[in-house]
Amino acid sequence: MSKRQIIALLALLGILVASYLALYKVGAIAELVCRTGSCETVQLSRWATFLGLPVAAWGIVFYLVLIALALVGLQPRYADSRTVSLALVVWTGWGVLFSGWLTYLELFVINAICQWCVVSAVLVAIAFVFSALDLRTRSTLPAT
Repeated sequence: MSKRQIIALLALLGILVASYLALYKVGAIAELVCRTGSCETVQLSRWATFLGLPVAAWGIVFYLVLIALALVGLQPRYADSRTVSLALVVWTGWGVLFSGWLTYLELFVINAICQWCVVSAVLVAIAFVFSALDLRTRSTLPAT
């Protein structure tokens, strides 16, 4: 499995997690399954909305763009594209920073941890690592 396939798979998992949280936030799901018991505290906090939209909705958008970039990068025309690799690194890097900010809020402002938010943050971090490895691979290829 290529790095870009792994990134696409991670993005798909992220879409599922973010969709689950977004469905709860808009009231389509009555209760979250959460082993820590703090998911609802986090999701109902004022920090669960950003620029008028649920943070989970932003997560869906993030993961949709990520899966699109990864799938474009799997096309033969872009298989060796450094531009796609750089876009993946920048996009996942932004995701890591945003997830870090949200984790900070959970730990030090909300004083509650949402296991699904942690899962999303881990998915983004792993996607960043694979994106960086993909860029490193593309940087060692001869220029065409």
